[in-house]
Amino acid sequence: MSIDLTKAKAMLDMWLEAEVAVSQGKSYTIGSRSLTRNSLREIRNAQQYWSQKVEELSTGQSGIKVRYLSPVGF
Repeated sequence: MSIDLTKAKAMLDMWLEAEVAVSQGKSYTIGSRSLTRNSLREIRNAQQYWSQKVEELSTGQSGIKVRYLSPVGF
């Protein structure tokens, strides 16, 4: 499954809406899952994941970090 920037932003928005609803004592449904106040940790973990995904897709970074390169064969 390929995730593009538009999809990542939509998922992040959905999880942000979930936090608002749940923090106001309401339940929130994403797909077949119903989230309640005790789901805040899960909601925030999902927000962090999607926020990182949006950042990666926005900047073109794949999450692989190269610290240094050394020439070989010189």
